[in-house]
Amino acid sequence: MAETGRIRVAKDKAELVKALTSSDGETGPFQTFADVVVFAAALGVKHKKRVPLGEISKREPSPIRVEYFASVGNDVVIKLLGITETQDINILSAYEEEYETQRNHIFEEYANGGLEILQNELRGAVDYSERILLFLSYQRNQQEEQEEEFDLSKFLF
Repeated sequence: MAETGRIRVAKDKAELVKALTSSDGETGPFQTFADVVVFAAALGVKHKKRVPLGEISKREPSPIRVEYFASVGNDVVIKLLGITETQDINILSAYEEEYETQRNHIFEEYANGGLEILQNELRGAVDYSERILLFLSYQRNQQEEQEEEFDLSKFLF
């Protein structure tokens, strides 16, 4: 079960999260573990990929306090995912521990899904920053091409 007040990372994704940060002499594209997790969650949502965590990383990265996400304004992402996924406004309650646990759990699973996508996309890459930029550029171009297609179905009744 989720630790109240902490966001966890799956043990099998811990090395990737560490490699994506610019701490300990690494040159990753993200400043903190929390930044990686928020990006991964957004990626997981975009691709509708929600994956259970399985075994949890106990250290490096250890579970990240939700207060850290709040201090940089990223707690909004956790709350938006919770309300979008459950369609229940009560999940925003700051006074009910069960709702916080549920919000965190949803966020963790989307982050894990996003990390799985990143793991596949970054396989064999030397420069993670460059590969992520290429991946994001490709995603944007795909979206623009889809928007430009002429769709006759909107004229059908």
